[in-house]
Amino acid sequence: MSVKNQFSKYANQYKNHNIIQQIVAKSLIRELKSQPKRVLELGCGSGQVYNHISWKLDFYKAIDFSASMCELHPKGKNIEVKCFDFDTQEFLDEIKDNHYDLVLSSSALQWSKDLSKIIKHLSLITKEINAVLFTSNTFKTIQDITNTKSPILDEVLIKEAFSKYFECEFETIMYKLEFDNKKDLFDYIKKSGVSGANPSLEFKNAKKLYKEYNLNYLEFEVIFVKTISKL
Repeated sequence: MSVKNQFSKYANQYKNHNIIQQIVAKSLIRELKSQPKRVLELGCGSGQVYNHISWKLDFYKAIDFSASMCELHPKGKNIEVKCFDFDTQEFLDEIKDNHYDLVLSSSALQWSKDLSKIIKHLSLITKEINAVLFTSNTFKTIQDITNTKSPILDEVLIKEAFSKYFECEFETIMYKLEFDNKKDLFDYIKKSGVSGANPSLEFKNAKKLYKEYNLNYLEFEVIFVKTISKL
């Protein structure tokens, strides 16, 4: 495992509150060593991962729990977009008789209530998973100041879930997104859709956080997971 730090500043993109999600989606595809023909994506959103695929696909199945996101995802004769929560039995029933060359997921699986169960079922339909998940160290300084716990999975639990069924390579990266002022920084917290954007931060601890948060950047820790072989 390697741990990296990356410092990013995107002053002209502050209105786009999923900057880090876009960065990791692009990295996920860029790091692929092959060009799989049958692909399943979990947490497809509006197509951030699919839009970086440059090769010809036989079949692409895109899953997201948000119907509005599914409506925005690219469509085509070889693309099937379906609205499912990947923690449900309905989703598991949907994929159980399928086979895929690759399963992709970007910035989604960290929200799973039972990641190990999902990976177990995925191991039955594919030999390869490439995923990137936010970890609970995202917004770590904010959690420390407000004495709150992240609602998303930590790095250890993520590694354990994947390693039960696959031999894996892991790479953890801390992205630091820099801001010119506190107003922009706190606006991003509220709108980014990552772990820190919850009512306790927005209301109860807002004054304390604004007073004590002295960094000019936000922390986003992600873990890249690449399966090597089944166990």
